[in-house]
Amino acid sequence: MKCAEERRALCDIGRKMAGTGLVSGASGNISVRVGDLVAVTPGGVMLDRMTPEDCPVVDLEGRLVEGERAPSSETPMHLALYGCTDAAAIVHTHSTYGTVVATTMTELPPIHYNTLLLGGVIKVAEYATYGTPELAASVRAAMEGGKRAALMANHGGVAIGKDLDDAYENARLLEWLCGVYVRAKAVGEPRILTEDELVQVIERSLTPPVYPRRDER
Repeated sequence: MKCAEERRALCDIGRKMAGTGLVSGASGNISVRVGDLVAVTPGGVMLDRMTPEDCPVVDLEGRLVEGERAPSSETPMHLALYGCTDAAAIVHTHSTYGTVVATTMTELPPIHYNTLLLGGVIKVAEYATYGTPELAASVRAAMEGGKRAALMANHGGVAIGKDLDDAYENARLLEWLCGVYVRAKAVGEPRILTEDELVQVIERSLTPPVYPRRDER
């Protein structure tokens, strides 16, 4: 079986996504790239009930290489992102807070400095029908500039990573940031970090900590 290890990993991540509420039912999809091949979740199958054999393998043009089931309808979006980013894996979610933000805003403001882990301010890709070239192009545009995640208007979220675990954790971080913002709005107007404050966070991360020597204490 081609990409056997990766297809098993898709099933593992699918169960995690369902268990943490990043998807419900047969929504959402996942893929992982192996050279010129992409293992992707099948369309119409609940992510926590897949088997490795359920997950088809396609080439970078979207042609089916192996598998009995049809690839996810969002495969064109996945392939578009592989063509314009350094992603080795992609996770597409229909999470609650991410979808709330994606239906009400054009971007997720930097409410927390961990926004920087996803490349900065999270853009909301313009709405387009799922599974279309238009949606793929819209998401590509929202991910420009080295972003690791984006939201999709009236749809959900997408995150990329250096491997499946990384993409999954980026998707979880995206949902956490959206959840913090939505809950903060229920209390009052959230304070948004300024560009200068974000720059200071970057500078701090590049500065190694200095600890006093024992004889200086």
